[in-house]
Amino acid sequence: MVVYKKVLPFVFLICANMMVVSQAQASERRFTYVYEATTSAKGSLEFEHWVTWKTAKETNRDYDRFDFRYEIEYGVTDNFQLGFYLSDWRYEENRPKGKHRGDWRNVAIEGILSLKNPVVDPLGIALYGELKIGDELLEIEGKVILQKNVGPFVAAYNVTLEAEWEGHDYDEDKGKFEQSMGLSYQFSPRFLAGIELVHEIDIPDWRGMRGKAIVYLGPNFSYRTESWWATLTPLFQVSDVEDEPDFQMRLIVGFELRG
Repeated sequence: MVVYKKVLPFVFLICANMMVVSQAQASERRFTYVYEATTSAKGSLEFEHWVTWKTAKETNRDYDRFDFRYEIEYGVTDNFQLGFYLSDWRYEENRPKGKHRGDWRNVAIEGILSLKNPVVDPLGIALYGELKIGDELLEIEGKVILQKNVGPFVAAYNVTLEAEWEGHDYDEDKGKFEQSMGLSYQFSPRFLAGIELVHEIDIPDWRGMRGKAIVYLGPNFSYRTESWWATLTPLFQVSDVEDEPDFQMRLIVGFELRG
C-alpha cells in the first residue's frame, strides 16, 4: 500500500512535465528502459526530458529518489546519432536517516550506430556507447541492441556492461551487467502499450557477479500527437532484494527542435 499512496504525487509531476512540451513534430520512444535499434534522421534535433522515481525499499519503506535528465539528440547520419545529457541530477529523501538533499550528478555523451534495420532486415542491430563525467563519478557503458518490427508489434532486447568509478579520486570501482527487453503493440496511431523487463547484476570491485540478481517487470504506455510524445513505464521488483526499491517509474517526454 505504501507504493500506491505515493503514486498520486508522481502523476501530478507527470502532468507538470507534459506541460513543457512545445508544438513540434517528434520521433517517439516506445520504451523507457529499453533502447531501440533505430536512430534519428540525419540533421534532426530532439529534446527529451526524463524523470525516474524509485521508492519503497524493504529495509526503508519511506525511501524516495527522483532522477532527472535533460537530453539533446542529434542525427549525424541516417545510421548514427549522438546524445548529450545536458544535466543529470537527483533528489533523495531518506527520512529514517534524516537525509533530504538534491545532488547534481553528471553530464554525458552517447552514440548509437545502427547496423541493421529492424523492418527490412531479419533483425535490427545497433551498438551503443556512453561516457558520463561528474564531480565524483566516471562511467563507461556499452550496449548491444537487438530489435524486430512485425506489423504493429515491436520487440527489443538490450545487453549492457557498465563500469563505474566514484569518489574524490575515482578509487571506488564497480560494474554492472544488465539485460532488458520489451514488447510493444500499436493499438492506434496515437496509443501504444506493452511490457518491459529489466534484469541487473552488480559486479563489486570487478571480482565476479557476486551481487544478487534484481529483476523488474511492468507495463508500458506511449502516447503520440502531432506535436509531442510521452512514454511511461512503471516497474515492480519481482525478485527479493531487500535493499533495492520495490517500485520504480520512468517518464520520458520528447519533441523535435528541428526535423
